[in-house]
Amino acid sequence: MFTGIVETTGTVTEITDTEGGRRLTIESPFDDLSGGQSIAVEGVCLTVEEYGEDYFSVFLAEETLDRTFFDQLEEGDGVNLERALPADGRFDGHFVQGHVDGTAEILDIEAVGEDWRFTFSIPDEHDKYLVEKGSIAIDGISLTIAARNPDSIEVAIIPETYEVTTLSQKAVGDPVHVEVDVMAKYVERMLEADDQQPGWVAQATEE
Repeated sequence: MFTGIVETTGTVTEITDTEGGRRLTIESPFDDLSGGQSIAVEGVCLTVEEYGEDYFSVFLAEETLDRTFFDQLEEGDGVNLERALPADGRFDGHFVQGHVDGTAEILDIEAVGEDWRFTFSIPDEHDKYLVEKGSIAIDGISLTIAARNPDSIEVAIIPETYEVTTLSQKAVGDPVHVEVDVMAKYVERMLEADDQQPGWVAQATEE
């Protein structure tokens, strides 16, 4: 589990393609890594395979490549990094699983005073989970939806977030990873269960 509060950014130093997927080596300042540790890379929960004083490597399966823009990643690209939340850690952002729902496109970037306003397309079949003032994770960053349009959403980015994350390296037309608020999915599932319950009760009564 993650919070969407990006700790730092890393740099992709090596990309190796294999039959089963793709392996990334990422330069990182983390000094407490271990094999099997979970790290959110651009919002995608990945497992540390190898690590050293200033790097770690992760493997991307084909399913991960199909759901993300990691197939477009190049050596030298920056990535957002967040280690998994410890059981006794402070919780600030919102519940982020690191299970990316899909990708969206940056439609507009506007400077508003010292802040920034980003407009993103809405991933297919996920518009129902997006509401104004609701939470969303973009490239692993916990953000609040400032405006909900028919085909897009807008978020306000404060200077700290802009400078600490890879958003400062993004341009209009670039893809981003999107993870909708998992709480919305739970609510949807519970409502579906409620809709089915009367049928179950009726069937049990008839029997």
